[in-house]
Parts: sequence; C-alpha cells; structure tokens
Amino acid sequence: MACSLPCDRFLKADGPLLDVRSPGEFVRGHIPGAHNLPLFSDEERAAVGTLYKHQGRWAAVRRGLELVGPRLAVLAEQAAALAGADAKLRLHCWRGGLRSSSTAWLLETCDLPCTLLDGGYKAFRRWLRQGLAQPCPIVLLGGHTGSGKTEVLHALRVAGAQVLDLEGLAHHRGSSFGGLGQPRQPSTEQFENDIAMALQAISPHRVLWIEAESVQVGCCRIPPELFHQMEQAPLVALQRPEHERLDHLLATYGPMQRQELTEATRRIGKRLGLQRTQQAVEAIAAGNLRLACQVILDYYDRTYAHGLARSPRTPVLLSREGLSNTAVAQRLLAMEPTLLKHSL
Repeated sequence: MACSLPCDRFLKADGPLLDVRSPGEFVRGHIPGAHNLPLFSDEERAAVGTLYKHQGRWAAVRRGLELVGPRLAVLAEQAAALAGADAKLRLHCWRGGLRSSSTAWLLETCDLPCTLLDGGYKAFRRWLRQGLAQPCPIVLLGGHTGSGKTEVLHALRVAGAQVLDLEGLAHHRGSSFGGLGQPRQPSTEQFENDIAMALQAISPHRVLWIEAESVQVGCCRIPPELFHQMEQAPLVALQRPEHERLDHLLATYGPMQRQELTEATRRIGKRLGLQRTQQAVEAIAAGNLRLACQVILDYYDRTYAHGLARSPRTPVLLSREGLSNTAVAQRLLAMEPTLLKHSL
C-alpha cells in the first residue's frame, strides 16, 4: 500500500514526480520538475465534478471509472516509462484524494511502488506560503536600464554567491521590451512555485542577491511575502556611463525583429510622448537603433530616478565603468560582510 508523506519529506524523496491532475490544472501551476499524467482531461474533470455536486459521490466515481477504465493500460505504461530502472514514483493530485490513491493502487498492482503527497498539491501551496515568509538576508542589485544587472547576477552565481533570478524565472526582463526573444511567461502561480523551490536551495545565513524589481515582472507578480522583504533590503546601485549602457542594450535587443521593437515602443507611447515615440519609431525603421535606444533610455532614466526618489533607502553606489561582469561580481562579493550587517 502506498505511504503518504508530508510536503517537505515528499519533495526530498526519491523517484520521478507524477501529477495526475488535468492538463489545465497542471499548466496553471505545478511542482517544478513534475510530469503530468492526467487521469482525466479538463472536460472530463469538469463533468465528473458536476456529477459529484448534483448527484453525489457514487455517481461521480462511476462516471470516472467509465472514463478511465479503457486507458488504464496506457497510464500504467506511461508511468513505467517515467519510473525507469528505479521503479519508484512520487504521486499527487489536488487534495491527496481519490485520483492519486486510485492511480497508486493501479501502479502498485503493476509493481510500481508509489509515495503519495499528504494533502496533495493544495498542501504544497500551503507549504510554499510558509516558506516564502521565512526571513532571509536579501541584497538588491539595482541600476539604470542597460547597467547589465542580470549579467552581473549570473557572474555572482558563477562566483559562488546565492542568487535568485526573478527575471529568468519569469521569462521577462521587466520592461515593455522585456518579453522579446523570451519563452512564454508562466502563470503567477507557477512563478511562485518556481521561486519557492529555488529558495529551498539557499542558506538563510548568507546574502541572497536579487535584482531590484517592481512587484510585477511582465505578467508575473512577485509573491507578497518575498516582495515585502525586498522592500526592506539594502540596495546596491550600479553606475555605468551612457555609452556602455547603449552598447549593452544594442547587444541585447539589436537581433530582435524591427516590428517587435516598434510595437514595444508604441506600448509606452503615452508615457514617452508623441514626439519621442515617433522619433524612436522612425529611427528603428531606418535601422538607427542606437538613436532609438537613446530616445527611449531618456524615459526609462526619468522613471528610475522618480522611483529612487520615492524610496526611503539610500543606495550604495558602485561604478562599473570599464569593468567586466566578473570584476563587478568580485567587488560585490567583497561588500557582502558589510551588506549582511545591514540586512540582518
């Protein structure tokens, strides 16, 4: 008989993780690394749920058996392929109820031992909220657009620092242009899941570097528990001359399609102003991306200055003129002991 484990032990247990919820539930949010082995399609799940609501449990169970029965062999084969040589599986549904227990019975009948998540995905979400609320010594990395903050974060990680790359998890660089060349963004629920699992790998006694962000990264919203800590964290602001920032932006966005750049520019047209928007759009059309960047950068610089003026924090300034990302990372690491005192 399959045993059930609480969330923390379940996540550390051996074996591939199978989520037997419907495809729609899985896409909306799942435990990172899980494989979807749906017992029902989205439509079937809705139909069974309606029966449960109006005709009771037995009617819903009977309809579920009718739907799943012809697919039992295929489900077992798919699970066996995922189990591989280990033949150990972790399994969950929404609340740790009939879907996971019945699937576990099927798989164990096929000599595929299973471990269940006590309380299902719903319990994972409760565990996640508690984990996000745990205090951690955060330091924010800020700076004007084009300062190369993300690249410095990556260099910090290579150098052994603890890093949470929110833009990487959100598949978005945070501006109107931030989604260009990026995969489709996850849901906010999945974004939270990914953040929570990333935080499991960090030490609460060491500095955690995070890029300074607004609460929204594209369509993904930073969890309030984490964002509250970010608002209290010390800030290191990179300073970089405009010509280096323009070089960086051209290297990042130069390969993008001109139509995409034009659409992203028009999205900030009301804030950029009619004249500047037209100037930037014409520069893009003429292939003069450096001029377009200069025009748009003026808007982002004013926005950054406005946000900084409203913040109660006084940033620690670090000039990175002429410095590589690796060199900047080394300077930041040398600052950690002092920064840690301010963040504890």
